[in-house]
Amino acid sequence: MSKQPAVGTPAPDFTLPGLVLGQGDAAAERADYALAGQRGNPLLLVFYPGDDTAVCTKQLCSYTSDLDRFTGLGATVWGISPQDLDSHEAFARKHRLGFPLLADTDRTVAKAYGIAVPGLGLRRSVFLLDGEGNVRWKHVALAGLTFVTTDVLAEQLAAVQAG
Repeated sequence: MSKQPAVGTPAPDFTLPGLVLGQGDAAAERADYALAGQRGNPLLLVFYPGDDTAVCTKQLCSYTSDLDRFTGLGATVWGISPQDLDSHEAFARKHRLGFPLLADTDRTVAKAYGIAVPGLGLRRSVFLLDGEGNVRWKHVALAGLTFVTTDVLAEQLAAVQAG
């Protein structure tokens, strides 16, 4: 397993397929999401173990409810898990999730970020990247039964924006 990127170092680059829901009942917009294409603004990478599981649902619904707080601080949010795009679309529609969900089906990105757990999936984690793609803050859960609140994430984003 790879080591987790340290705070202050460049985040491992990747491109993954993902989707985001359109307005209303519009079709989900599927596209490739490239980390290198996100330069200029902060990015929250939210790694979660599984679609439609209890803690993951609560976490991603919480982040969707407070999405304006993140966008108000200039940040984008991407959710990443091992499920495929069809699973992500059903999950996003069921809970009206407001940010892209990316499919890391072979766990390549989870391994690159040092959060893959053989036989179990991945550790619930959040990596906050600055506009240059450097890790500015991270939280990697040991058990994954809880998640970082929007208040904590907004506080960390504000600190990154303040320089």
